[in-house]
Amino acid sequence: MKKQWAKFIVVLVLYLLFLFWVKSWWGLLVVPFIYDVYISKKIKWQWWKEKEGPVRWVMSWVDALVFALVAVYFINLFFFQNYVIPSSSLEKSLLTGDYLFVSKVSYGPRIPETPLTMPLTQHTLPVFECKSYIDWPHWDYRRVKGLGKVEQNDIVVFNYPAGDTICNNVQYQTEYYRLCYMLGYQMYPQHPALDSLSAEDRYQFFQTVYNAGRQQILDHFTDFGGVSTRPTDRRENYVKRCVGLPGQTLEIRNQKVYIDGKASKEPDQAQHSYNVKLKRHFTDDEMKEWGITMEELGYLNSFGAMPMTRQTVATLKNRPDIVESIEPNLEADEWDIYPQNGNYHWTRDNYGPIWIPAKGKSIDLTMDNLPIYERCIRAYEGNTLEVKDGKILINGKEAKSYTFKLDYYWMMGDNRHNSADSRYWGFVPEDHIVGKPIFIWWSSDPDRGGFAGIRWSRLFRFVDNIK
Repeated sequence: MKKQWAKFIVVLVLYLLFLFWVKSWWGLLVVPFIYDVYISKKIKWQWWKEKEGPVRWVMSWVDALVFALVAVYFINLFFFQNYVIPSSSLEKSLLTGDYLFVSKVSYGPRIPETPLTMPLTQHTLPVFECKSYIDWPHWDYRRVKGLGKVEQNDIVVFNYPAGDTICNNVQYQTEYYRLCYMLGYQMYPQHPALDSLSAEDRYQFFQTVYNAGRQQILDHFTDFGGVSTRPTDRRENYVKRCVGLPGQTLEIRNQKVYIDGKASKEPDQAQHSYNVKLKRHFTDDEMKEWGITMEELGYLNSFGAMPMTRQTVATLKNRPDIVESIEPNLEADEWDIYPQNGNYHWTRDNYGPIWIPAKGKSIDLTMDNLPIYERCIRAYEGNTLEVKDGKILINGKEAKSYTFKLDYYWMMGDNRHNSADSRYWGFVPEDHIVGKPIFIWWSSDPDRGGFAGIRWSRLFRFVDNIK
């Protein structure tokens, strides 16, 4: 009996410390059940052990499975989860096929907004292709105190901000807003002289384009698989580098990032796009030596350009037997740059300046800067916003300024010309932050199978050492 009391006290203390950490005292309702498990034993928690035959065998497996799922759910929710790099947006810092140990404690875990979900799934049950979570109950955003905050140049895992609305057709799931504008421009291909229009008329023109594209999706509802919404914590997980913090002013000039007017250090393995003419094809050994992937080679074959680090460019320039010419590729589509409903003539290489909103800070609202901050005000902070007679109305009242409720971050991929990042969909609100990658626990090259594809040198490499 003394051992049972000792176990009960240890478990109770740990549980109370956990409740103190998450500041959720509703959990005290569980304490009587913990007492019963160790001391009173009034409830037969393992009643099936008294049975014989298949019932006992089946229930033993059910018990083990339920315990494993609950443990995994609890650990993934509050402490850490695994994440695999699915794309090349952070090449060559993090590679496609890197498996990351992501710490939730580094920035503080979020109390789940949709707590009723199937463990080990993000938003969809893979076999049944249906939602893996239940929308109710839905809790407001709250974050438990962590070990620190997001810092400049941290690599961060976060929920994709533009993933609040999706077309259910898989190939369009992350493209809803982009699709609306793209389809809208097919109906309004001739842009008026936007620079000569008033700020309000420009805003209304882009609204017309967006609404026309949205109507196209609704008119072809079946083709796009219908339209759905996702809560914040069920949106796709993305991983990028934080290049701008709340309250900072960011600008990109000729591919270089400036923060508050000062040049920011570019990641050592950052890549940019270059137009390349080859005299001959790369050999497999050359591709392996210089870290050239089949995906990058595909870009070269299709578009005559490929992403490379400055070091790789310097190396290839000294190989006239392979390369005829290498020139920077500076082209970009203006319509695809955030904010899509603005007219700032920004590109992926020359962008801003743009002020990153900070909690408690205010900004004067004008028709000129409204496109930049409209999504923050409307979608992320839950206000209604409309423009009438040249006036900006927030929650039905004229607003000449706005005070932000959340901190925001600016995320970019190190593969600067092959990354869907903040330049295309804007700010990342603090409630979208998931965690911080700590180390790479496994890495496999998708271009090579078997043991040849294992990147042994990357195993258990700390992400903080990747600058």
